[in-house]
Amino acid sequence: SRESAFVHAISSAGVVFAITRACSQGELKSCSCDPKKKGSAKDSKGHFDWGGCSDNIDYGMKFARAFVDAKERKGKDARALMNLHNNRAGRKAVKRFLKQECKCHGVSGSCALRTCWLAMADFRKTGDYLWKKYNGAIQVVMNQDGTGFTVANKKFKKPTKNDLVYFESSPDYCIRDRDVGSLGTAGRVCNQTSRGMDSCEVMCCGRGYDTSRVSRMTKCECKFHWCCAVRCQDCLEVVDIHTCKAPKSAGWISRT
Repeated sequence: SRESAFVHAISSAGVVFAITRACSQGELKSCSCDPKKKGSAKDSKGHFDWGGCSDNIDYGMKFARAFVDAKERKGKDARALMNLHNNRAGRKAVKRFLKQECKCHGVSGSCALRTCWLAMADFRKTGDYLWKKYNGAIQVVMNQDGTGFTVANKKFKKPTKNDLVYFESSPDYCIRDRDVGSLGTAGRVCNQTSRGMDSCEVMCCGRGYDTSRVSRMTKCECKFHWCCAVRCQDCLEVVDIHTCKAPKSAGWISRT
């Protein structure tokens, strides 16, 4: 389903991000900063020198491809083909947000000389990007020769290497269903004021929700003390928690 497509993509992206960050921080013996980013180069602002520690994204992607794709490469079926595609889309998403950062050297901070390096953006950007790809995921079918896939609906465009693909329609996640592994939304916390996917109207699938008032300790009146600590007080906060009602039949649904 499109949900499994997103899970594969975001998991593969997470491996790339974690390994690449570990390389830059010197936590792995097998890699370090990007060894190719040395010497001088030129961009739209002029000449600069490579310096600092550029994130070794190529090593991270190579590791993720070998580690995450290992199981799927053994299979030749549609599921394996789909997972390999979505794994690759996740890896490419991390590299998409690799950005060049620079530091100026000169009198009064002028940029007479620049030192630059490549750094990954916050993983949230990758997640938001893949979330949009999830919403626009393309349903596909296997080719007759079993070497690839085509769009299930000819009205849609052919998926690119950056798009997420899926074969099966999503099950009804509103109800608990043992066969598809759905836990349902009964008991899920929802947002009463939201208009999005986390709203009580959407999350609870029209079944309504229960409201309970709970007390919890939170950090408040935080102040910065020189140097270098932030001290807070513990405050008692009373909040309303909204949880989705269970359907009339709350047990597992067994399909026959």
